[in-house]
Amino acid sequence: MMDTPPVCDYEGSDYRDRFWESKPRSYEDRTEHLALRRLLPPRGRRVVHLGAGFGRMTHELDGYDQVIVLDYSRTMLRDAQARLGRDGRYVYVAADIYRLPLADGSCDAAVMERVIHHMADVCAALRQVRAVLAPGAPFVLEYASKRHLKSTLRYLVRRQDWNPFEREPVAFDALYFNFHPDYMAACLRECGFVTRRKLAVSYFRVGVLKRLIPLSVLVTLDRLMQPTGQIALYSPSVFTLNFATGSTPPAAPDGPLFKCPLCGAHLYEEGDELICPTGDGRWAVRDGIYDFKENLAAEGGKAAAQ
Repeated sequence: MMDTPPVCDYEGSDYRDRFWESKPRSYEDRTEHLALRRLLPPRGRRVVHLGAGFGRMTHELDGYDQVIVLDYSRTMLRDAQARLGRDGRYVYVAADIYRLPLADGSCDAAVMERVIHHMADVCAALRQVRAVLAPGAPFVLEYASKRHLKSTLRYLVRRQDWNPFEREPVAFDALYFNFHPDYMAACLRECGFVTRRKLAVSYFRVGVLKRLIPLSVLVTLDRLMQPTGQIALYSPSVFTLNFATGSTPPAAPDGPLFKCPLCGAHLYEEGDELICPTGDGRWAVRDGIYDFKENLAAEGGKAAAQ
């Protein structure tokens, strides 16, 4: 098994209630939906939503024939199932982004928002995303920027030690990073993407503004400000539209969806398990979730998964 960086696991957390539903975040929610609609092609064959969580943004992908809802947390995926349903268009996958179990070239589009700030190795994650995409496929990536107006002002008046103009990421906590736009641009190029559009999102993410200014006004202002990301990026959130470059052949439409995250062989389904033909692993299918968090073939894996 290849070594990978640690993964931020929201298993059993109250993230949905604590972060979104118990606090006034309607402004962030609406502006992020707006940005995604502006960037992602509205329809296609298969899209993967990476780090989908409880499915807050996933319904924006309803124009696609198949939506892969992928997250590391099983409890988040169960929330997503309750939110989105199980009509067959949605495929729920519990997996590590550093070891994506999707066949190379199997997806026509990808979305990842509010996720990469948990990645200690950005390029390792982006290479995995590039591998599952067909050439020319769009990839909408959102990241938290370190070079936003608040951090810049705090640095200039010496109320902040770290420099928002330095390219290296800044860590606020374990597995919680903000990135300089130039750093992210370089990572995307290195990992096989070309960036076509950038949106500056959530300029007005300030408590006093959200209390004093009507939500509809803030969202309208944000809508007007987002395109300025093509010129300058000083917003706390950045949405980018990228396209997969290179000549990796797309997977056949009727080909296997899953590959072994250890050796890359195509998996076959037998009963309620996905099995690697080389013997490297077996993974369970439980309650509509393809569960790659536990390798049943590993010593003690089956007992741990039960």
